[in-house]
Amino acid sequence: MLPEHLLKGYDAFRTGRFRSENERYRHLAETGQKPTVMVIACCDSRAAPELIFDASPGEIFVVRNVANLVPPYTPDGEYHGTSAALEFGIMGLEVEDIVVMGHGRCGGIAAALRQGGSPLSPGDFIGKWISLLEKPVEACRCEDIADPAERQHRLEHLSIVHALANLRTFPCVAALEGLGRIRLHGVWFDIALGELHVLDRESGEWDRLRTPDLD
Repeated sequence: MLPEHLLKGYDAFRTGRFRSENERYRHLAETGQKPTVMVIACCDSRAAPELIFDASPGEIFVVRNVANLVPPYTPDGEYHGTSAALEFGIMGLEVEDIVVMGHGRCGGIAAALRQGGSPLSPGDFIGKWISLLEKPVEACRCEDIADPAERQHRLEHLSIVHALANLRTFPCVAALEGLGRIRLHGVWFDIALGELHVLDRESGEWDRLRTPDLD
């Protein structure tokens, strides 16, 4: 039996959102999905893109992994879940925007800082995955930030920039971006305040999105 809160949640979904958007679900079932936006986000339960962007069914194609990382283009015949999702989003769905969304108090980022970007132990999955952050961790250390919270905040930002750079190592991404057919974005979500910060591509600065209820 599923946990009770999941059963209650499903009941609320069926009698609430599914009922009110029944026609949309039927249309999506018949015609398939055609989202124009792909979001690469962390699998942290506190930072769900669909909730943060108040997305309707079929609006955004989401891939989530530990610490919202993007590996570099490595066609080595191994298993690459994030790269496969990226390839499907671009080639299959023809998304127009790819958003890398990080967030505050990220456990994966904290682990990278504790381990210096190296695997947590030989052969385990999470350690190998977090080792993708070696370069951002080194860059963060070079900045010599004393406060642990500020250091983590900085690495959360640097990891998004690094993920965007890795995205551009994929030939299809680089080609389509060069043609203006795809746009890359970096955003960071503050869990405690519900604020979204957007990376300015030209200046490299992070700007908080202003909304009437926040300002």
